Amino acid sequence: MDTVVSLSSDTETRPTAGMRAAMSAAEVGDEQKGQDPTVARLQERVADLLGKDAALWLPTGTMCNLVAVKTHTRPGDALVAEAMAHVIRAESGGAALASGVMVQGIHTERGVFAPADLEAAMDRVVAVPVPYGQPVGLVCVEQTHNFGGGAVWTREELGAVAACARSRGVPLHMDGARLMNASVASGVAAAAFAAEVDSLWIDFTKGLGAPIGAVLAGPRDFIAAARRYKQLFGGAMRQAGVAAAGCLYALDHHVDRLAEDHEHARLLARGLAAIDGIEVRNAAPETNMIFFDVSGLGLSNREFVDRLAAAGVRVSGAGGQIRAVTHLDVSRQGVERALGAIGEIASAACG
Repeated sequence: MDTVVSLSSDTETRPTAGMRAAMSAAEVGDEQKGQDPTVARLQERVADLLGKDAALWLPTGTMCNLVAVKTHTRPGDALVAEAMAHVIRAESGGAALASGVMVQGIHTERGVFAPADLEAAMDRVVAVPVPYGQPVGLVCVEQTHNFGGGAVWTREELGAVAACARSRGVPLHMDGARLMNASVASGVAAAAFAAEVDSLWIDFTKGLGAPIGAVLAGPRDFIAAARRYKQLFGGAMRQAGVAAAGCLYALDHHVDRLAEDHEHARLLARGLAAIDGIEVRNAAPETNMIFFDVSGLGLSNREFVDRLAAAGVRVSGAGGQIRAVTHLDVSRQGVERALGAIGEIASAACG
């Protein structure tokens, strides 16, 4: 049994023995020169999985967003996204620094906005008469939405926002870091979600459990333009097939099992809701994230996180709440151990 139950993020997954073996055996070449056959296979497979013309390997999901925003926009454009989207709150201002875009956030409860919200946001930045406003260069959605509690955009919700963006001539980009979680949870194929957007990417280092890699997909001319920015931002690599092999292994072995993470999240949420002094924000988690409040215990988030860490369970403070994320390195026994430790802290705090 692991000495620590790590619920702070699904980025803490470790490659399995099978994945390590696949990576060790990978056929490799110079990725920067387009000569790595394993990277080429991964790009082709992701393009096919998402129903897009082409795809581009990148080392991280943040770089996927950085490259996509740069490819879609011009300096001075506005980028519209949910106010707590990763591209706004967790990328060190990369969109502004690298692309010179102004960000317009849409405030929501669960990270999913409606066409009316998007229209209002675009109208706030496109002032009349010209030239006082900025053109909207890009709309971004996040699937699943992290700070929305791992919320899933339905295809209908996504399609309505896509139609709104198209009516204004604005491309729609999806931060699909946890797209496969959304697909497994909803039963909707990843390609069906992807059909609603102009570009998107999937991350392999979260629930899919690979140590490195994300893949950006879209029209062929978009990917050709994105390749230049990949080079510019330092994303080109040499024998990247070692890492790409882990991603291919994840597609073969770690997609369907995401349902297990979702079940563990529901188990954790039910257990937390039964503890006096804890309020669960998303009592019926849609995927693998639970957000909860511990102020009823008379503890600050930092005090709670530190006490729980001392008991061998890691969670994170996020957005004024506590976040717990299930993944392939957290078993049912790990969830039960975490609930036991939390219960003991709650009893001591309220006793």
